[in-house]
Amino acid sequence: MAYNVLMIADPGIDDSFAIMYALLNPKINLVGIVSGYGNTPKEKSVKNTAYLLTLGGREDIPIIAGAAGPISGESIVFYPEIHGKEGLGPIKPPDTIQNVKVYDINKILEIVTQYKGNLVIVSVGRLTELALMFILYGNDALKGVNSFYIMGGAFLVPGNISSEAEANFYVDPIAADTVMEKAHNIHLFPLNITNKALITPDIIDFLSKNSPTPFKPLLKPAFDYYYKAYQKNVPGIKGAPLHDVVPLMALTEPGFVEYIPRRVRVEEFGNAKGKSIADFRPKPDKEPVNTLDYIGMEADIQKFVVNFMEIFLQGNFKKDL
Repeated sequence: MAYNVLMIADPGIDDSFAIMYALLNPKINLVGIVSGYGNTPKEKSVKNTAYLLTLGGREDIPIIAGAAGPISGESIVFYPEIHGKEGLGPIKPPDTIQNVKVYDINKILEIVTQYKGNLVIVSVGRLTELALMFILYGNDALKGVNSFYIMGGAFLVPGNISSEAEANFYVDPIAADTVMEKAHNIHLFPLNITNKALITPDIIDFLSKNSPTPFKPLLKPAFDYYYKAYQKNVPGIKGAPLHDVVPLMALTEPGFVEYIPRRVRVEEFGNAKGKSIADFRPKPDKEPVNTLDYIGMEADIQKFVVNFMEIFLQGNFKKDL
């Protein structure tokens, strides 16, 4: 049985690889994608999502328009040097990707109701949309969701947008803290493990020649752009981390990630804005069981590479479900 997955993404190159991975993985039934601001403005995020779904022949998957900015109303800084002006490195989706049907945020509730008790939300972008669901519709709005798999945070390691904060938590820390407090059965994938989920140029070169999937032409140009950015930011790095693939793989590959149960909070203001906080002392203060989140602290990176290649090399492209 495949997992029914509602994704929240802001493609973005690593988000795009995650969407491709989800479309190709026979263990995932992608039932919707929420596309909002993050790596690109909301409008470009929606267009990139539509482009990927069109390439994959999955225009049937609903696209939901996400937020245009954080709850705080602060201005947004985008990083075209990492993801390109359009979000896919040097690739610009064709002008034919226009007038795509896009649903408003209420569609999330419809999907949660439709798949009640059999749905996982995988969030690899900012947490604004998830927080808005609780703010607009109350604490029980997403009780029909089985679990939340979230890429975000950094514990006892440097951040990637400030000295202490990871980007998804930093850009909307109010939303991140809201979700950490109000969502249930959270599996969190911080930089501790996603920074290690490296894919090398050799692997991408091999896939760009041998992948039988419709995404084959995108792989090398998008990855190369992303890798060059990482080479500048992290001198000596041997590949580029595909952060956003990690939660999807953790969902479908048992044993890939090892978790530590802790209550997670997010600093909302000040110099430590976006910092993820948890008690890692040998004897942490006791917290109610229902407040504990499962923090991924160890991952089998060899398994990550092997599974990534297997999914992009499979000849049985999962088009019809």
